[in-house]
Amino acid sequence: MKRRAAAWSATLALAIGVAGCAAPASSSGEWELSGDYFTHDPALVAGPSHDGDDWFVYSTGDGQVADGNIQVRRSDDGVHWEYAGEVWQEKPEWLTEAVPGVDNLWAPELYEHNGTWYLYYSASTFGSNDSLIGLATNSTLDPEDPAYEWVDQGEVIASAGENFNAIDPGIVEDADGTPWMSFGSFWGGLQLVELEWPSGLLADPDAEPVTIADRGTPPNAIEAPYLIERDGYYYLFVSKDFCCQGLESTYNMAVGRSTEIDGPYVDRDGVSMLDDGGTPLLASDGPRVGPGGQSVSGDLLAFHYYDEALDGAFRLGLVPLNWEDGWPTARWE
Repeated sequence: MKRRAAAWSATLALAIGVAGCAAPASSSGEWELSGDYFTHDPALVAGPSHDGDDWFVYSTGDGQVADGNIQVRRSDDGVHWEYAGEVWQEKPEWLTEAVPGVDNLWAPELYEHNGTWYLYYSASTFGSNDSLIGLATNSTLDPEDPAYEWVDQGEVIASAGENFNAIDPGIVEDADGTPWMSFGSFWGGLQLVELEWPSGLLADPDAEPVTIADRGTPPNAIEAPYLIERDGYYYLFVSKDFCCQGLESTYNMAVGRSTEIDGPYVDRDGVSMLDDGGTPLLASDGPRVGPGGQSVSGDLLAFHYYDEALDGAFRLGLVPLNWEDGWPTARWE
């Protein structure tokens, strides 16, 4: 079962109740989390939406911990979170040669196919497009499982010298079961490339990426594309404006859709996402600043934001997606 199982949305409250855990404060607004929920760029796998009961969030690394590797957090109920370790204690040696100066690994994506978990991640330095997306595979997400071992599968795509930035991967399968990877940040906008199973690598290494979203004017502040399929449409979630400035961050999320995987993607008003379109989804609200870096599991939207109540520290946010007339909505309250 893929981690984006649509049926999960109909059983959200039931799944939490069956687990014997406290329900979130609201079935439509932000969940009240506890424990260690301090994450950037969360890749969420919600327990009821895959073949296990545990919930996992993999997120951007911290140079102070385990060589800046992707961090892992787990939960029994999606509400209380605990730190569960890192993907590796040391980065693969080839990464530091391929991306000079790389410290933290960023913005992971998790996708399951035929019993294998595929972990896509970003290697870059801030403000540069001397970047790449790498891949590792595993049979489990749980660091406590004896079978837990992320096997390095090397580079998927790099962007040095290109007019795009190879970070922020997101995976979706089309109606034929073909995998595609969206990615991109600033530079030439958001891109799409075809992958192939079971390698999880590029179907054609010589194929040019397809641009699927662009703001059209410098600095082209759009990134973190994330695609899901629902009811015959592909929905493209993006983060706009500026992350990583604490309470000064202007990050916000928007969405468009298309009947074809490679676009064109348009917003609710019909404006193309190649022309800075995008229906607003979630933005700063009071003490909650700069939401973005999103992923979706079932109908639950995961992202990070900066919390005034935590003196501007970043943290995980979870908000259910509701669907109205074929469009997703999300709200804080």
